[in-house]
Amino acid sequence: MGRAFEFRKERKLKRWGHMARTFTKLGKEITIAVKQGGPDVTGNPRLRALMAEARSEQMPKENIERAIKKATESKQGDFKEVIYEGYGPFGIAYLVETATDNNTRTVANVRSYFNKCGGSLGTSGSVAFMFDHKCVFRIKETEGLDLEEFELELIDYGAEEVFEETVVDKDDNESKEVVIYGDYTSYGAIQKYIEDNGYELVSGGFEQIPNVELKDVTPEQRATLEKLIGLLEDDEDVTNVYTTMKPE
Repeated sequence: MGRAFEFRKERKLKRWGHMARTFTKLGKEITIAVKQGGPDVTGNPRLRALMAEARSEQMPKENIERAIKKATESKQGDFKEVIYEGYGPFGIAYLVETATDNNTRTVANVRSYFNKCGGSLGTSGSVAFMFDHKCVFRIKETEGLDLEEFELELIDYGAEEVFEETVVDKDDNESKEVVIYGDYTSYGAIQKYIEDNGYELVSGGFEQIPNVELKDVTPEQRATLEKLIGLLEDDEDVTNVYTTMKPE
């Protein structure tokens, strides 16, 4: 297994424990996707993937409609995707993805979280080179799927890593999904292959995978670093937080 598998194994989203935050994040991403590609899912592959994810997360229909409406109303402020970079304590790099309609508010909040935990907000490019921007898709596993053959086919469309993942829902029911990673530029080609071949798309998006050796920390240091992660993730403008801290 490669780096993406190890990274994802340690970075499971606590979907059902953070449902409200998940809906907020998806709503903003849907609004941005509509702004960029229009409300017609036929011609907007990013929106199609987000709609699939919204369904898998059981996001209420009215939340989805509200997000689309927000994108089409000129009086509404535009959400913009902004990345913040910095260092937490003990030399751990942080990459913070946000979707915000008020950059002044967001940067002030993010800076305060770093300061509160003994870290510092950096300048653009200060840690981004430590992460690789990847697209990631999840599909329902189909009976009889040969994972090796499937991966060999997808390589021609830009896939770099394919593996199986066990997913547990809020009722503790387990199911199998296949996770596909590729360079972010391969997003459209991989999604087209999935759709053209009739696989059930669960979600499609992007992640930042550390490309440097992850740093080991003591339990006491980890507690401080995770406090910073928690403060960032609890902010409604923050969509994802990535670090170079070695998993437990």
